[in-house]
Amino acid sequence: MKFNLLVDKVPYLATVTPFDFNGETRFYVSINGGENHVFTWDSEVREIRAIDDEASVLPVGLEEEISRELQTLVG
Repeated sequence: MKFNLLVDKVPYLATVTPFDFNGETRFYVSINGGENHVFTWDSEVREIRAIDDEASVLPVGLEEEISRELQTLVG
């Protein structure tokens, strides 16, 4: 699935692929055709967050918007 985001007046195209890991659903998220980032539920902050080593390169606002979109998908 794909969705368009506009964060700080910058357009992004996110491509999302859900996958199962140890019984929980995680998501590969590619931004504008780049490398995949792994997003999963973080029980400490009670939202979906990026957990891969390269996630630090994502702008905070972009990660928050992706998290909101993914949370609407999982209900």
